[in-house]
Amino acid sequence: MNSTPPQTKGHIAAIEAGGTKFVCATAKDSHQLLDRVRIPTSFPAETFPQVVDFLKSQEAQYGALAGIGIATFGPLDVDPLSPSYGIMGNTPKMGWSGVDVLEAYRAEFDVPIAIDTDVNCAALGEGLWGAARGKSSYLYVTIGTGIGGGAISGGRLVRGISHPEMGHIVIPHDKAEDPFPGICPYHGDCFEGLASGPAIEARWGASSRELPPNHPAWSLEATYIASALVSYAMILSPQRIILGGGVMHQTHLWPLIRAKVATYMQDYLPFPEMGADIEQWICAPEYEGDSALLGALALVAQSIPNNKI
Repeated sequence: MNSTPPQTKGHIAAIEAGGTKFVCATAKDSHQLLDRVRIPTSFPAETFPQVVDFLKSQEAQYGALAGIGIATFGPLDVDPLSPSYGIMGNTPKMGWSGVDVLEAYRAEFDVPIAIDTDVNCAALGEGLWGAARGKSSYLYVTIGTGIGGGAISGGRLVRGISHPEMGHIVIPHDKAEDPFPGICPYHGDCFEGLASGPAIEARWGASSRELPPNHPAWSLEATYIASALVSYAMILSPQRIILGGGVMHQTHLWPLIRAKVATYMQDYLPFPEMGADIEQWICAPEYEGDSALLGALALVAQSIPNNKI
């Protein structure tokens, strides 16, 4: 991936498929979004037809689509050579495990369709237009309803057997200080199980929006987030770490996270990013709310003949 924004010759669509809502948009010429719609995430048989109806209404208004980019919650098979490419894995979202997300759109539209995780797409979007412009190695981590992350290394998305599952790593959990068992249905007290928005609400009986800045929840939350970020940084050595998601809307959390990251690093990596420049190194997305949509546009632009990114 280079830093040149995509230019398309036709009208393209982007779908951000989240656990609570689908955001669908269309665009023409680079990243200028035209129309959009939000659709509550229900069961696939209810959600997909509403998305298709929107896209067909856009075709009626602007002309035939040249391609569709999909940024979806996971886990998802993202290997184009795999027989299960585009199929959802085991997900806590009821009714979505094993769903063929890609085929739902291929059955309706005979155009190039590209698919990846929402966090991978958000990383692409922020690298092309946002907080990671000019960087070849960076992370996008979202902390909200779930926790997930996308990594760019050497200008390419990091993938292996599957995409990274940054929300499901094991982090230190002092059960004397925090007896909360975690809410992940698969791992209990993994990072997502301890620090996601639903975990905060389950532990404290109030959402992150309702807890005051001086509440003890925030020191604990910063501890868990900083622990994860230090692990990511030690392995991937990113030039920038971008934190998105609803939990990160609590501005008092940012200095707590940065301070704990610096403490946990113990001057082991004496780079400016770990000290004076830490506010630039650990930062917010520039396109919060649209990062994944823009990344989905970039993703599909690579799939359309004679369009390059």
